[in-house]
Amino acid sequence: MMRLLSILAALVVSAPAAFGHPPVGIAFYDVDRLYDTLPALFYNDEDYTPDGRYGWNTERYERKIRNTASVIDSMGLEIVALWGVENETVVRDLTAACRGDYTYLHRTLNSLDGMDFALLYFGDRFYPDLTETGRRYLYVEGELDGRRIGLTLCSDDGTARWLAGDLREEHPGVPLVVMGRTGRLRARRYGLTDALSRAEKAGRGNIRRAGRWEMRDRILVDTALQHVGGDVYVRRYLVDQKSGNPLRTFERGRYRGGFGYSLPVYVHIRP
Repeated sequence: MMRLLSILAALVVSAPAAFGHPPVGIAFYDVDRLYDTLPALFYNDEDYTPDGRYGWNTERYERKIRNTASVIDSMGLEIVALWGVENETVVRDLTAACRGDYTYLHRTLNSLDGMDFALLYFGDRFYPDLTETGRRYLYVEGELDGRRIGLTLCSDDGTARWLAGDLREEHPGVPLVVMGRTGRLRARRYGLTDALSRAEKAGRGNIRRAGRWEMRDRILVDTALQHVGGDVYVRRYLVDQKSGNPLRTFERGRYRGGFGYSLPVYVHIRP
């Protein structure tokens, strides 16, 4: 009996090591111009002010925050990369509106439209300690469940093509996850796999163009990482049931109070 108890105790202690950490969910979400209501000093956000073209007031801003937070919470993923936030105040309000216990990272890109990247993550799974910004990209490196990993957020097709090669040279041995608008980047050339290729072949996409779904945003995963379940995140309330398009905040200049023109994409990986 004592020997059996000793074996069982050893199994309990070694279980995390034997089975490893559970998969980590990573999403990329273009939140479609999440501006605050205050006029900016260094770029033109006049349309998104109370007196501007879109009448962007506190009520509409707070509704956009709630809508975006509800999508993030419904996904329930450990890491959510965001494109289209104006500043840290917006990211702070969004994080506070989420039910999930997210920590955030925000970096200013100094773009002409004021749009930035942000990263929401569970601090007990991911520990970022290095960031790098450039034209339309954010690179975040850190420990994910004890393994070094580099997360690359892109909002420009041209940037992605040269950035992947540069990161391979500057951060050798660090597995990469490249998210966003990767365009015609040859994933295999850089040791990456398109985690959304199967979903795309099945006819799914995250934006609608000319009445058809198109996979504009992608997640490319390092071949050194195991990935499962890459897909587009969609729920009925995110789609206009009449047109079949994502339910937008504005459509042809008219306020709809929806979520945005694109759907999030996601993948699960094992570091």
